[in-house]
Amino acid sequence: MPSLVNAEIDERDALLNFLAAQRGGLRRAVLGLTEEQAASTPTVSSLSLTVLIKHAARCERHWIVENLMQRPVEEPTTAERWADEYRLVDGDTLAGWLAVYEQVAAETEKIVRALPSLEVDFALPAAPWFPPNSRRTARWTLMHLVEETARHAGHADIIRETLDGKVAFQLLAEEQGRPWGPTE
Repeated sequence: MPSLVNAEIDERDALLNFLAAQRGGLRRAVLGLTEEQAASTPTVSSLSLTVLIKHAARCERHWIVENLMQRPVEEPTTAERWADEYRLVDGDTLAGWLAVYEQVAAETEKIVRALPSLEVDFALPAAPWFPPNSRRTARWTLMHLVEETARHAGHADIIRETLDGKVAFQLLAEEQGRPWGPTE
């Protein structure tokens, strides 16, 4: 991880801050790129940086709003909608998905801060990849989102380095206005 999360007072703060740090890594991967660069697929994977941000935003909203809070956010998933999660469709732009991701992050923060406890639990929806009658807690959900977002931030690092050779530490330095390279 190219940035260190500050030591926190409680578990809720720590989980939210680790999630924010991973979101930051994913967003940094598009720093200074054009729409075309962010939409490109320079590896054998069909994933672009814009698609990774799109997926991360939708995934986080799904886990926090639909699963944890049990509130629908969009129409039920179909095979077509599932496929659209992993490709750019008409109207998808880097700027648009970055804005959505920012809204999702604020929504997650508000919801999680309002929970009486991280032990709040919920039933997972019926799906072939979940055991029947599965339940999860808010704590598990946040840990899962840190894991999921970190995985995709790593994918984004590879795609970005393939595009122009810039690595995560270099992008962090650029974002912070610091020089890149070894210090004496």
